[in-house]
Amino acid sequence: MPGTLLSFGHGYSAQALDELLLPQGWRVIGTTRSEDSAARLRERGVEPLIWPGEDVRPALEAATHLLISAAPGEEGDPVLMNLRKEIAARAANFQWVGYLSTTGVYGDHEGDWVDESAALTPATKRGEMRVAAETAWASVPGLPLHIFRLAGIYGPDRGPFSKVRAGTARRIIKDGQVFSRIHVEDIAQVLAASIAQPNPGAVYNVCDDDPAPPQDVIAHAAELLGVPVPPAVPFEEADLSPMARSFYSESKKVRNDRIKTELGVHLRYPSYREGLPHLLTLEAKRA
Repeated sequence: MPGTLLSFGHGYSAQALDELLLPQGWRVIGTTRSEDSAARLRERGVEPLIWPGEDVRPALEAATHLLISAAPGEEGDPVLMNLRKEIAARAANFQWVGYLSTTGVYGDHEGDWVDESAALTPATKRGEMRVAAETAWASVPGLPLHIFRLAGIYGPDRGPFSKVRAGTARRIIKDGQVFSRIHVEDIAQVLAASIAQPNPGAVYNVCDDDPAPPQDVIAHAAELLGVPVPPAVPFEEADLSPMARSFYSESKKVRNDRIKTELGVHLRYPSYREGLPHLLTLEAKRA
């Protein structure tokens, strides 16, 4: 039965979910930081709240479901920092609460497999902040919390094609390096499946079936475009920003069995080989 979703940080992944919920008759309230973003959300059928700024308490009172995709900062999770008391007071009234985390909480496993039972040993500051945020949300008494650890997100307007076309894409080679990925539409269907069958306390890895070296994805994108595959660049010679370099500090393959066995999810894009052609099809339709 449709309810009211209050989404904190209603960005890329959350908007993929609202595309599934709004046609079903859900009321979706999404927070954003700017008037321009609020106008775009309104056009989608989402009720925007500029937050911090506007009073979010009436939305909390109306909400049957919460989604948190706002990133934590050095001081902690921004939602709990400002609204922990109000959320705790209403914990028993929420049917489902989802927190969007990251597979970065597992840290580096030198290319080995991890599942939801793996120890949380983040290798980056961002990962440490996510572990702290997960812990903080789990400490709210009575909250029907579900944690979703997302792999690298791609989808419309977030694929490798623009850099490949521009000739700026690089196939950076680091021996043994693999990443897991997930198409944003598959994130949305995982969240929708969890909302339909809540299991408070559950943790789900949200990733596709094919962890792969990043250079393979770039090469496949070039082949789909019919352009030369970018040359290989050894990691040691790559001039990477500190942020980009930090991604290469972790290598692991993430298992996704739980979203299939517990939620019955069938991935639309089980690997980049299905996901990238889909992005090109969308581009052609927009043209």
